Amino acid sequence: MIEPGVSMIKSDASAIEHRAFARAGLLGNPSDGFGGRTISFSIGQYFARVILQPSQQLEIIPQAADLNRFSSMEDLASRVSQHGYYGAIRLLKGAIKRFYEYTRTTSPSTNLNRNFQLSYESSIPRAVGMAGSSAIIVATLRSLEEFYAAPVEPLIFPSLVMSVEVDELGIPAGLQDRVIQSCQGLVSMDFSAESSGEIHRMKHGSYRTLAESDLFSSLYVCYGDEAGQPTEVLHNDLRSRFDEGDPEVVSAMKQFADFAKQGDEAWAAGDLQRLNDLVNANFDLRDRICQLHPLHREMISKARGYGASAKYCGSGGAIVGFCDDSDFEQLVEGMKSLNCTTIRPAYVPPLVEMA
Repeated sequence: MIEPGVSMIKSDASAIEHRAFARAGLLGNPSDGFGGRTISFSIGQYFARVILQPSQQLEIIPQAADLNRFSSMEDLASRVSQHGYYGAIRLLKGAIKRFYEYTRTTSPSTNLNRNFQLSYESSIPRAVGMAGSSAIIVATLRSLEEFYAAPVEPLIFPSLVMSVEVDELGIPAGLQDRVIQSCQGLVSMDFSAESSGEIHRMKHGSYRTLAESDLFSSLYVCYGDEAGQPTEVLHNDLRSRFDEGDPEVVSAMKQFADFAKQGDEAWAAGDLQRLNDLVNANFDLRDRICQLHPLHREMISKARGYGASAKYCGSGGAIVGFCDDSDFEQLVEGMKSLNCTTIRPAYVPPLVEMA
């Protein structure tokens, strides 16, 4: 992971650069993969950055997470713990392949014979539920769009991102992360059958950008790297139970969606107390249907002990909620005892306004 604002890759004047930001699921998750509703926002402090430069051959530049030379077994174990087994090269390869197939089908006159060199870096904490993998794919596809002057329709851009993970790489994923990282800002999403459609054989939901509000300044995000877990660990279990018609899971997905619907209304009304209640209810319901990591539960309990509301950002070791300014410093200091970092997320203006 790089430090925010510190670049490890170099580019020249002909380079194309795109960033995609970390995200937090504020309400409704994990129902986005189950025909539900969610609200998510971008986190300005953390992002994936992709640099594309014209070159003679198509080349992907590996970063530290992708290298397979180690000084010792301890070095190997440490890097695997930090970066996982595969690095991000597979994400870039998958994104390039899907963009090529999509563009060749939808825009056959586009000249796809020009080559490029692609490099990337990311400051998004790994495996804590801030959508680091999809951010790399989003930034890659944005760069390819610009390089080949072949834009993807905004409504299905998130679906193309998801197809890289699901169809190319076999990674379970929902649309929530890809929507907020494609649009930025704060977005309300409806994935119900009546609000969904299909373009170029890609399914999409109904997305709406929420207005910036003073409520945003009360948000916090807290994460630790000691108890992260890949998103597929949680989602694989829920998917199988949902598909088998487990009444507890099916009912919970409807309730998660209703939390997001109510949150949409509360945001418009500026009702912070209602939003706090919904955030807490969202986690409590998840806790009832899932076997959650003990440290994650401790993070939630400790945050609530400082007067904050708290729920998962995604599926790993990060939490989100609202906290008054009067309690925030205590929250920051208190969460350090769990080796957690707590921030006020920086607002990221919408890149694509969804109505």
